[in-house]
Amino acid sequence: MEYLQNGYALEIPEGCFPLSTDSVALSAFAKLPRNARVLDLGAGCGTLGMLLCASYPDCSVVGIEINETAHNAALVNAQRNGICHRYSSICTDMSGIEKTVKAGSFHICISNPPYFSGGPASALHGPARQEQTCTPDTLFRAAAWALQWGGDFFLVHRPERLAELCGFAAKYSLEPKVLQLLRHRKDGPVSLILLQCRKGAKPGLIWQEQHLYEADGKASAYYHSLYH
Repeated sequence: MEYLQNGYALEIPEGCFPLSTDSVALSAFAKLPRNARVLDLGAGCGTLGMLLCASYPDCSVVGIEINETAHNAALVNAQRNGICHRYSSICTDMSGIEKTVKAGSFHICISNPPYFSGGPASALHGPARQEQTCTPDTLFRAAAWALQWGGDFFLVHRPERLAELCGFAAKYSLEPKVLQLLRHRKDGPVSLILLQCRKGAKPGLIWQEQHLYEADGKASAYYHSLYH
């Protein structure tokens, strides 16, 4: 059991993707308007949805998740936290997004997707780690379909995939607006990127940098802001 802010809790069954810094950082990076309707693409056990609902009491979240075990766990987590009226999960492949949600029906899309396009499969978290059912093209196409004009897509990914991600964003009229580089240590390489893309926006990119630990190994102010 993982305990989140404001009394929320998250149970993650064995074999499902665990709570990670990636998701915690992404939930903090995402900025939601009032009464936001959020679509979580590849929602797993509802991790991002629980984090957002804990931070934004007026938002509602729909998760799309192909793994039935994770989907069922998300429903249980919503019930445990008393937010069944705000959180729902759909067990389906996001490649069929047109049959799943109405076009332009969400203010926000968010995703902590698989990072790797090849290499040895993870025995425990294969679909969650590798792009077996969620390629960048599928992901950006789904976000573009679901978002209203001017809506934002927030995602976290590996830095070496940045150019590829921006290419797919352009393909689907999702303009990169904010790029945050996240380092494990202040003096270390970039570990993760967090990207905000806006549907139909004009060019103009804000560049940010954060780190989890100082050069001496002490937790940074940013780390403390994530984990309270």
